Amino acid sequence: MLETYLPILLTFAAAVGFAVVATFSSEWFGPQTPNPEKHSTYESGVKPLGTTKDRVSIKYYMVAMLFIIFDLEVVFVYPWATEFGTLFGEHGVAAFWSMMIFLIVFEFGYLYAYKKGGFKWA
Repeated sequence: MLETYLPILLTFAAAVGFAVVATFSSEWFGPQTPNPEKHSTYESGVKPLGTTKDRVSIKYYMVAMLFIIFDLEVVFVYPWATEFGTLFGEHGVAAFWSMMIFLIVFEFGYLYAYKKGGFKWA
């Protein structure tokens, strides 16, 4: 019975082996010429300003939260919308109301972002 799991174990071992080789291949085969410029912080080619302990504006976090909310909403609503006819036929009104509850919960996130000024670009 264990021989039926052999292909799965071989595939897993090959995947782990490939990941290890791919991860360390640049270290093993790449040129090793360290210098201070390579070890410095890189920020889009601009010299770093300030320290890492500087405070970040709340607008940065608001934009990130809006992106996550929008991204999750699209990821879950798009498949639901494409299969709406099938879902509604099989499960009736429950599929519709479960998605409405889902959207209402996400709308609270949009409302919070709106109250904090996340939609103001100036």
